Amino acid sequence: MSEKTTDSVQMTHKQIMTVMFGLMTGLLLAALDQSIVSTALKTITVDLGGLNHYTWVVTAYLLTSTASTPLYGKISDLYGRRQVFQFAIITFLIGSFAAGIAHNMAQLIAFRALQGLGAGGLMSLTFVIIGDVVSPRERGKYQGYFGAVWGLATVAGPLLGGFFSDHHKVLGITGWRWIFYINLPLGIIALVITSAVLHIPKIHREHKIDYFGAFILVAAVSVLLLGISVYAPGNGWLSAKTLIAIGGGLVLFAIFLFNQSKASEPILPLRLFKNHTFNITSLLAFLVGAAMFGAIVMLPLYFQLVKHNSATLSGLKLLPLMFGIISVSITSGKWIAKHGRYKIFPVAGMVAMTSALLGLTSLAENTSFWMIAIFEFLLGAGLGASMQNIVIALQNSLDVRDMGVGTSLNTFWRSIGGTLGVAIFGSIYASKLTGFLTSGITHLAAKNPTAMSGATPQALTQLKNNPGVMSKFTPDLQATILHGYVQSFHIVFLSAAPITAIGFLVALMLKEKPLKSGAEHAQAMKEAAGEALG
Repeated sequence: MSEKTTDSVQMTHKQIMTVMFGLMTGLLLAALDQSIVSTALKTITVDLGGLNHYTWVVTAYLLTSTASTPLYGKISDLYGRRQVFQFAIITFLIGSFAAGIAHNMAQLIAFRALQGLGAGGLMSLTFVIIGDVVSPRERGKYQGYFGAVWGLATVAGPLLGGFFSDHHKVLGITGWRWIFYINLPLGIIALVITSAVLHIPKIHREHKIDYFGAFILVAAVSVLLLGISVYAPGNGWLSAKTLIAIGGGLVLFAIFLFNQSKASEPILPLRLFKNHTFNITSLLAFLVGAAMFGAIVMLPLYFQLVKHNSATLSGLKLLPLMFGIISVSITSGKWIAKHGRYKIFPVAGMVAMTSALLGLTSLAENTSFWMIAIFEFLLGAGLGASMQNIVIALQNSLDVRDMGVGTSLNTFWRSIGGTLGVAIFGSIYASKLTGFLTSGITHLAAKNPTAMSGATPQALTQLKNNPGVMSKFTPDLQATILHGYVQSFHIVFLSAAPITAIGFLVALMLKEKPLKSGAEHAQAMKEAAGEALG
């Protein structure tokens, strides 16, 4: 076996911050594109046609980004972080440029899938690389900034999407196309910075890629996500399409795991499941993802439907959530770096998220924004305390050889949880809204028939997909409909609270281990290189 390793180079704080800027820029690109397109979909479909395929603009990105996430970790363990991270940036940029010049929906969907392929690497390798560069003890004060990036993307995505879609032309180019073109300068900056300063020790070894395992994994994730995010919302959770897709995905996962037990160079080393911290943090990532994405989708919907706010203003009203994520991510990271203890933050974070979700069940038609802002900040604080700090716990427990694949899988489980959360909460909302509207309108018609003036069967049928028709109704009927919206949101937030409550119990099971210092981290990297040479 022919192998060699480059010497480790200790980075200064200034060099680390420069690398951080490049990594955060790459992460921001991927995080933004999870939400920036949603507010512009209507404008895009009008321009390109293909309204019946509009959901695939989001789904194609989701499928490829989620399915590729665990692959990037393993490939970077074999080929080196910088090369694979830069491949992800270039892939993302090519997809962004191509999406910007798309002439029809088929092209846009295909190029969004290419974007997602790059985004999978940006989202996973960012945390892998910082795990290589900084010791677990010092990682908190740096990793907290990544939580800030997620918080920024949460608000900036819908705002930018709304801004560009609201403008027919920007600098002579169709407004919505800037949603993709804006990625180009940011991506080039990330590419230049990582080329100049990202020098991570590399171990070159003979290896064998498990192509069959990679194919089965991608197929399993794709089929499962199709069932969850496409077939279930459109056909129902008990429809044949949904059950076949979800069942097929689970069968493919079983085949994948069997394959990994036999593979000489597995994509997912099964030894990871013997690691208590890996199992606990994977479950926590899944639960945090489900609660986070479910709540983030529902809050803007509440502002638009109940408060009659525009899409842009609804995005601005998520600022307290962003401030909660940013402030607690950075503060908790610095505290961990100083004291070396981390378990308290995921535990407290789950308590904060559960309290916020329970508080949101009190929302009414006339609830003041300041009250909502308190619950938003509390929810963001819980996310900030949990999301990045469980990654620190995970990386502290991993061998250097498993750093890439272990960290990528954490991102993968969070994405799967988010997808499932959005689908389930969306289904709960839709089903409860139908029930509450039907019962409320029926009761009003029996009590006060004159209140139904102008409420034609056609208008009532359009209500779920076009709330704007409500302006033609009487004040009493409008009040009844708004109350139906509010009741539906109550059920959604009440359904989300047990998820984070379970997360609290799981976080209590996390075993706190002493965080490795800079010297210990450097020694571990050196020993890993020595083992490879041997």
